[in-house]
Amino acid sequence: MAKTILEMRDITKEFPGVKALSDVNLSVEEGEIHAICGENGAGKSTLMKVLSGVYPSGSYDGEIHFDGQVRHFHSINQSEDVGIVIIHQELALVPTLSIAENIFLGNEVVEYGRIDWNKTNAEADKLLKRVGLNENPTTRIMDIGVGKQQLVEIAKALSKKVRLLILDEPTAALNDTDSAHLLGLLRQLKDEGMTSIMISHKLNEIISIADSTTIIRDGSTIETLEKGPEMNQARIIKGMVGRDLEHLYPEHEPKIGEELFRIEDWTVQHPTIPGRTVIDSASLDVRAGEIVGIAGLMGAGRTELAMSIFGESYGVKTSGKAYLRGKEIRIPDVEQALDAGLAYASEDRKRFGLNLIDDVRHNISAASLKKLRDKLGFVNGAEEIARSETYRQSMRIKTPTVMTIVNNLSGGNQQKVALSKWMMTEPEVLILDEPTRGIDVGAKYEIYTIINQLADAGKGVIVISSELPELLGICDRIFTLAFGRITGQIARGEANQENLMTLMTKEREAA
Repeated sequence: MAKTILEMRDITKEFPGVKALSDVNLSVEEGEIHAICGENGAGKSTLMKVLSGVYPSGSYDGEIHFDGQVRHFHSINQSEDVGIVIIHQELALVPTLSIAENIFLGNEVVEYGRIDWNKTNAEADKLLKRVGLNENPTTRIMDIGVGKQQLVEIAKALSKKVRLLILDEPTAALNDTDSAHLLGLLRQLKDEGMTSIMISHKLNEIISIADSTTIIRDGSTIETLEKGPEMNQARIIKGMVGRDLEHLYPEHEPKIGEELFRIEDWTVQHPTIPGRTVIDSASLDVRAGEIVGIAGLMGAGRTELAMSIFGESYGVKTSGKAYLRGKEIRIPDVEQALDAGLAYASEDRKRFGLNLIDDVRHNISAASLKKLRDKLGFVNGAEEIARSETYRQSMRIKTPTVMTIVNNLSGGNQQKVALSKWMMTEPEVLILDEPTRGIDVGAKYEIYTIINQLADAGKGVIVISSELPELLGICDRIFTLAFGRITGQIARGEANQENLMTLMTKEREAA
């Protein structure tokens, strides 16, 4: 019989006005991969912060038993000392430092009172080989992709003699190739005897890799499923949302009208590399009431295209023409793009979408202050609160008040705030870049419903997504992008993953 390495008993954690966890129980066996599922705000990350000492002993009720002993962690350092290491959803790496420096940051290799850089780089190289990352340890973090950065985080954890590795949404920002590599690494570490806890909204990954899955809903433990026929998507979804979801995507009958927005021969140069074309003569259109998707592999230029359309907020020497309702428009900056009726919700909500140290109210209203001015030119505070509250309720943002600081919300609820901000501008055309990244399956359904409602109101919606099933499930047409070029468009009824992927990998034809 396998040994139980971790037990969390009757964990209760309260914040002012909110009970985040209520008598939660979790049992993890040594050497297993244990998944934790739940909607955004269910308490998953809070539970792991209790375990790792981010929320110190005494700030919660209940007991933690690790390796047969009751533990009272007052800091992350104390939990790491016994082999519990957490990798948060937002990676904690210093971009300007090297891979080796990041791996041993706070745990430096010291000889005679000085850092031994030769030994540091040599030890880092061994750890990189162990996680399957072929990079020079002296390479700066800012010079490698997100997938490789995730592997650096795991290498950093391995340097601390980890026994229980906690990963919070490890594949949320990764493409399919990087995700598969990471999951393969977790299986390899399991074969070496390591125990892992994985929080994820990607149910197909959980089903493929987890030995056990604990479901948390509204701060309480619902059930733990063991690997087998019962651990399927339908069962997990029902546990997460408290009901069956007959469809992952809501039924929608589009009401498509005349052309609303179009770009022609849109070309964008790289902002720092002279002569490098990032977007090459792209042309696309969206009609009133239509949901248009943009599919492309990582590096194809999807985000760069969207940002350049939204007030040329990416790139230099942008050329081409843009039309709204048949009339050519100039959108050289974000203010003019907003005035023209465009809005863009970034995939990077923390960098471009939100002010994390401000409250929900100010974040939602930030792009619509012109609409909230009174006769004297001041922001009408009562109206600002009322309209923000409307979005808090309609978007089901889990917070008791719009005065809550955004940094205190879960990742998925932060995403809902970011979407609310742009919806409040009441745009003619809304560009959504990875709108459901880091959002649970129940909240995704709500976002899809809102997208449908926007289309039904005659808006044009452009959706960028790395998940082809998502585009196939909600879009009326899908454009494909490869190497900065539009390579085709396919109507909903004709699109499938195979023909989309063919166009997404289509290289430029020889002249």
